[in-house]
Amino acid sequence: MLSVAKVQKRNSWRYYVRGVAFGDGRRPARQALKDAQEKAGLPPGVWMGRGLAALGLTAGQTMTERQMELVFGQGRHLDADRIERELLDDGADSETARLATLLGQPIEEIEKRKATPLLALDFTFRPQASLIVLWALGDDHTRRVIERAHERAIETVLRWLEDEVAQTRWSSGRRRAKAPALVASRWRHFDNRDGFPLLHDHALILNRAQRPDGTWAALDTRRLYQHIVAAGMLYTLTMTTEVCEELGLATVPREVAPGLRPVMEVAGVEQDLIAWSAIRREQIDQALVGITDRYVKKHGRLPGERARHGLGWWAAQDTRRAKKTPKPLEQLRAWWRASAILRFGTEMVDGLLERCRAYGALIRARVRPVADTALAAVDVAAAVFTVRRAFARRHALAEARRHLLETLRGRGFTRGLDDYIADAALSRHSRQLTVPVPGRRAPAPDQVTYTADFALPYRWWVVGIDGKPPRESSRYERAKIASLALQNAIRDARTLSGARDEAPAATATAIARADDHDQAAPHAVRPPRAGTPPSPRRSGPPPSTPISRPRCPRNTSRAVRPIPRRGCTPRRTSPCWQPSRRPPKPAPVWSPTDSS
Repeated sequence: MLSVAKVQKRNSWRYYVRGVAFGDGRRPARQALKDAQEKAGLPPGVWMGRGLAALGLTAGQTMTERQMELVFGQGRHLDADRIERELLDDGADSETARLATLLGQPIEEIEKRKATPLLALDFTFRPQASLIVLWALGDDHTRRVIERAHERAIETVLRWLEDEVAQTRWSSGRRRAKAPALVASRWRHFDNRDGFPLLHDHALILNRAQRPDGTWAALDTRRLYQHIVAAGMLYTLTMTTEVCEELGLATVPREVAPGLRPVMEVAGVEQDLIAWSAIRREQIDQALVGITDRYVKKHGRLPGERARHGLGWWAAQDTRRAKKTPKPLEQLRAWWRASAILRFGTEMVDGLLERCRAYGALIRARVRPVADTALAAVDVAAAVFTVRRAFARRHALAEARRHLLETLRGRGFTRGLDDYIADAALSRHSRQLTVPVPGRRAPAPDQVTYTADFALPYRWWVVGIDGKPPRESSRYERAKIASLALQNAIRDARTLSGARDEAPAATATAIARADDHDQAAPHAVRPPRAGTPPSPRRSGPPPSTPISRPRCPRNTSRAVRPIPRRGCTPRRTSPCWQPSRRPPKPAPVWSPTDSS
């Protein structure tokens, strides 16, 4: 999971070296950062990114308080003191020597325009709650595996940002260039402000990068913000896959909040253990009840999906505790283990990893380590269209990574499969909205917007349980219904194609049309063994015959456009569909190769 915050004030670096670098505590006054970290048993911050080579450093080097002040406080070179001293010795005046150490535009010029300079972006990476429980209560080997996967996932995201996303801009944004070398610093935290386990890292990405001519310019931070969701899904997918493959685990979906996307957690970690470590969730939920009541009294209606997110952030800020005194990891792990044993017993805590491996073996025996790219492309296109109507490639890429995370359940996959699925969803099931203008520069691939022509499910209300008020169906729930309808239609087309293979009157054109799916992709199916004759095409019952596969409500697999039912009672599992205002059309037989 990934969250982002801006670093704008010139003295923000003091907050990081006094608090963030000190385990989110309060560093004693007049005590050196290195001495305070060693005394508290905290790891030092390290430098990351390919841009360190231009500053005379390498990735993994320990950062100092003076370097933080120069880079993130003044926007100057890491070795500015030495460079300025040498220039002064050569006869240069003080202002010229200072300007020679700046990285890009001086901060003073930005402030003279009455603008707020953006110095850096704080990327906070943290794994799922079940992985945090395993990291806190597992043995040393388990802890090292999770920490190593956590670090590699952060490095993977940073490399992806450098290769695909990061750009520099100058001339008021009119000129841009790729920025394949970023400068970042990383700080490790072990717990939250309540003292419970919460492994997370703060990565400060400097808002400066080198242009092709060697000079420094500001990053296009708008592009970084646009790709935050895709970057967060890349981190979660990379870390979860490595941990599950290394320890023999698997994942299962867990509902965090009604109507929102489920979180893929490690199978075998009980909900009680997750609730024990995620004590902040309980505090936020309790505060959210009162905030929601005030919202209803003020506006006279229940909050929508966007309003619920805003109220949740408000509740999180209201329940945030003050800073604490940091403790070494060994002391924290001993306290966490004692707390968990007192609450759940020694048997549950000591057998946690073996129980997770047993669940993982069962799931791995049932889930094949392959992905059906045809159904994946349909699922991605239907989901992003239902949620956003108009979307870009970054939205399809984030949804493709979610699909792999939910489908493979922690199994490894071929590198680049997420890009392959996203491109297939855009090329086969979407149509382009952005029209190039003659005589003007063609838009970049990530600036092109798309849409689709799928039927939209009607919004419905879900009756509350356990005294909770009713709520409107979320965009995720509507997207899931639309995706299931299309996937069932494709499965029926494949089943019908297999049945026609055995009928002598079936034509080759009809069979090829219905069975032309992308199972021949190198990622999609397991290759046949050498010397094994090709297996016959699958035959099965006609679409009207019930077969054991997940279907969306009301059996909408016979047609992509469902039939609305009026007067039905809103229920969680019984959504109403939006009737079409246009004259009804015959339901087509969908094929993954059909383009919109």
